[in-house]
Amino acid sequence: MTVARARTVTLTGVHGHLVEVEADVSPGLPRTVLVGLPDPAVNEARDRVRAALVNSGLTWPDARITVSLSPAWVRKRGSGLDLAVACAILAATGQLPLAGVGSFVLLGELGLDGAVRPVRGVLPMVLAALERGHDRVVVAAGNATEAALVPRLQVVAVDQLNDLVAVLRGDAEPALVPRTRCEGGDVPGPDLVDVIGQHEARRALEIAAAGGHHLLLQGAPGAGKTLLAQRLPGLLPPLTEQQRLEVTAVHSVAGTLPPDRPLVMHPPFQAPHHSATGPALVGGGSGVPRPGAVSLAHRGVLFLDEAPEFSPRVLQTLRQPLESGVVTVARAEAVVHYPACFQLVLAANPCPCGRSVGRGLDCSCTPTQKMRYAARLSGPLLDRIDLRVAVHPLTREQLAEGSAGEPTARVRDRVLAARDRAARRLDGTPWVTNAAVPGRELRGRFRVDPEAMGQVYDQVGRGALTARGVDRVLRIAWTLADLTESDRPGVAQVGAALRLRHGESAWAA
Repeated sequence: MTVARARTVTLTGVHGHLVEVEADVSPGLPRTVLVGLPDPAVNEARDRVRAALVNSGLTWPDARITVSLSPAWVRKRGSGLDLAVACAILAATGQLPLAGVGSFVLLGELGLDGAVRPVRGVLPMVLAALERGHDRVVVAAGNATEAALVPRLQVVAVDQLNDLVAVLRGDAEPALVPRTRCEGGDVPGPDLVDVIGQHEARRALEIAAAGGHHLLLQGAPGAGKTLLAQRLPGLLPPLTEQQRLEVTAVHSVAGTLPPDRPLVMHPPFQAPHHSATGPALVGGGSGVPRPGAVSLAHRGVLFLDEAPEFSPRVLQTLRQPLESGVVTVARAEAVVHYPACFQLVLAANPCPCGRSVGRGLDCSCTPTQKMRYAARLSGPLLDRIDLRVAVHPLTREQLAEGSAGEPTARVRDRVLAARDRAARRLDGTPWVTNAAVPGRELRGRFRVDPEAMGQVYDQVGRGALTARGVDRVLRIAWTLADLTESDRPGVAQVGAALRLRHGESAWAA
């Protein structure tokens, strides 16, 4: 008997590491040992693989089996290594040819009856294999459509271990899975035409979509804050092919991909409940760190309804991803990075009872209760929110008329045109939206007319704007210029940006 090698992939966050599985079968007391930092799920592969081989009519060696997973310094996680471990042992005992086993990257969990079951995170796994120069992979039939999203990759899908054995022995031709092609189609979701009134808030939503800005909607319950937030993804540009793969990789690792839709086609929308914990929001948890809502909202929208009801400590965890677009989860074994480039929309009532704004009802909240409620959204967090808009209760006349505004498709056309102007201006830079342009560039290459900046400097002098706030006002001003087809923000755009920055919110800073 000899040492046999097979290849598979393990994940750290959404990044795959190619793993070489070495199997050695030698005389001695029957025992199976796995070395190379396996986690509990990988260690349990010894029992799954043994039962799968025996129940598939294959031979389990009555000897000492040593399985090494390298590189040894990378923690091996999940049951996706089962298939590679099984094939390495079969090759080490002469039941499979060594060359055949080494020609594929093997990804799949084994059932006790020899069935090959799908695993989470197949898309980032096959991407990692391709990056390392391996263009032939074997996956479970349930993962075939997802794996076949990657171009220049040969995907073989199997239902049973015996199917793979026949292919590796040369007794059957591998059935290659055709490339999965998903068309974008129409943008799904609710339409802006359903929103009655709220012209100021609708305009703010358009500006947020055009520039990639974060948004705070403050108003009485039932005024339409949630309706507006739910319609923001429909205004965003369609995802590019690379962005689709990025977003799908995160959802694949989280296990949230629908079986009938292997590719995320449109900007995602995440709305966690206000009882969500820190790990649920930004990722983490005990054991293997998992992506949180901010990563599942990557390239889309994260909506926090009743934002002051969230734990203040949980809200503070948003500050780092809002600035960097990445979530870093540190553990003793590894540091995991998840993408988190999203637009944040906060919705809040003006007070705990929600009746202090124009509803003809007496507010039961004391001034102290209002102050405590407002303080749950901290100054540093609010300073990272570009647009702040008051959402007023609908009047009797508006409800009676039922007059709706423009549909999503018409507003989206203006958003796409504004984004196109910004993209042409930012061509040759790492940024594609106004919200991503750093302050040094706003004060240098993209300097605003000094006359228009006078009102900004006045706000700084009075302490109404921080340095970060100045940058965000300038970003909004550039977005307004793009929407109005202006070459450069003027006094009108900067003034409007200041009003949008402060809004009518009691929490404007």
